[in-house]
Amino acid sequence: MTIVVLFSVVVNLLMLTLPIYLFQISDRVLTSRSLETLVMLTVLALCFLGILSILDVLRRQILGRLAAKLEVMLGGPVLTSMINSARGGEGGNVQALRSLQQVRNFILSPVMLLLIDVPLTPLYLGVIFLIHVDLGFIALAAAVLLFSIAVLNQRATAGSLSRAHAHAARADAAAESLGRNAQVINAMGMLKESILHWGRQQAQSLTVQSTALDRNFWITGLSKFVRYVTQIIVLGCGAYLALQGELTGGMMIAAAIIVGRALQPLEGLIEGWRSFVQTRAAYGRVCSAVEILRNEPRKLRLPRPKGHLSVERVLYLPPGSKEPILNGVGFMIGPGESLAIVGPSGSGKSTLARILVGCIVPTAGKVRLDGTELRNWDRRQFGEYSGYLPQEVELFPGTIRQNVCRMRDDLPDSSIYEAAVLTGIHDMVCQLPNGYETILERGGAPLSGGQKQRLALARAFFGNPSLVVLDEPNSNLDAAGEQALTETLQRAKKRGVTVVVVTLRPALLNNVDKVLILRSGRMEAFGPPDDVLHRFVRAGGERPRPARGEERGSADHASHPTRAAE
Repeated sequence: MTIVVLFSVVVNLLMLTLPIYLFQISDRVLTSRSLETLVMLTVLALCFLGILSILDVLRRQILGRLAAKLEVMLGGPVLTSMINSARGGEGGNVQALRSLQQVRNFILSPVMLLLIDVPLTPLYLGVIFLIHVDLGFIALAAAVLLFSIAVLNQRATAGSLSRAHAHAARADAAAESLGRNAQVINAMGMLKESILHWGRQQAQSLTVQSTALDRNFWITGLSKFVRYVTQIIVLGCGAYLALQGELTGGMMIAAAIIVGRALQPLEGLIEGWRSFVQTRAAYGRVCSAVEILRNEPRKLRLPRPKGHLSVERVLYLPPGSKEPILNGVGFMIGPGESLAIVGPSGSGKSTLARILVGCIVPTAGKVRLDGTELRNWDRRQFGEYSGYLPQEVELFPGTIRQNVCRMRDDLPDSSIYEAAVLTGIHDMVCQLPNGYETILERGGAPLSGGQKQRLALARAFFGNPSLVVLDEPNSNLDAAGEQALTETLQRAKKRGVTVVVVTLRPALLNNVDKVLILRSGRMEAFGPPDDVLHRFVRAGGERPRPARGEERGSADHASHPTRAAE
């Protein structure tokens, strides 16, 4: 950045070439009528202008490199902080990453150059004072007036722009939600209502923003008027001083040009104030995201866990709610044991599954793996020893191989094959035209829903984890997929993998060691299947259904309206 400032100083000095050239032509060439002097001055002016252009390009290139370096340095930490913020119970927000891109674009914008040039305004004012003191005071008064207008602009628009940004953020969140639920919107004819819902948020943003922009436009027009009037006054006073013999005609013209150049950065800053305010707020969000990540303490790397899982009186209140989704849930399972979590709609099954793998942090209570709370595990290390199959399966754009191995390239191919064989997807993958190198597009195409779920199952068991949590892993599986899932659980048990599965299917309930029944966020029963399932049915719970085509009763179904509660 220091080099950019130095280049800017030289560039601003070289911008005096034109007024000095005009001054020399008016006062020296026209009076002496010397062609040689004209040629010499023209050649010098062209050389200086060439150097000016080169330095201007170089400082822009340096700013471009600086912007790219900034994104490279902060992109990873910002994205990491964004993903970690989802552990608070909310989805990862891409706002911080967009803010970083906004800061990068601002560094490349002309407003950034104006900001660098503003401190050099006294340089031009000093040159005008050298031409004549009276003209210098006129220019100084205009600069003070423009600075006052800039302060007025800040006070008149900052609050409105801040409120507009808040409304725009909510509108963007609504638009992202519409994009994620496009299929549901089209299938159920909700397009008009969805657009109206988004439009209400966007209308508030546009209304507040329009108010701020109207003020900014009027103030910008006032700043232009001040600059034009100042140049006219300088020319008029210069002409008067020339008539008095205190100035020459060339000095008068040069002073008018230099005044325009001196006031231009201030005027441009007023015009680009909205961009500056938005970028300042964006930079604040970037710094906040990086600071949160920087303040995270380094965790001690622990030995590989055996898989002993204990949950102690877990309470979870979603942000902004006073009603708990989970209340006083506690249980314990040993290494290699399997647990099925069942319960009626809205009982908190998926929320508990996310808590068990650290996706969200409980409001109160503790979850321990081998005696250590999940929050005290190093996240990278914990991820190596755990697996998770969410209810909503999301695959990454890339090959099947990359999705199975969790995008890692530090493990041998044999570990991918082992996970594929363990979960029974090897034969399925081999039938694809490109096998493990099949490229998956957005949404997992060309795989079907059941194939995506089986691939996500292999990803969960990749790397021989100690703990695996499966949230309704058979929701999209056919009979062959159900059988493969059952065999996977049996193989996992032989390997000593602790498995927690949210399900209502009898094929899985008959293959677990313990069953946990949740109802309204509370634990109703816990123990071997034969001891607790009859209590679930007798209390009015939903019976397990063997047929895949029957309607599912679980609240964790993707289209159920109580999904948000879990």
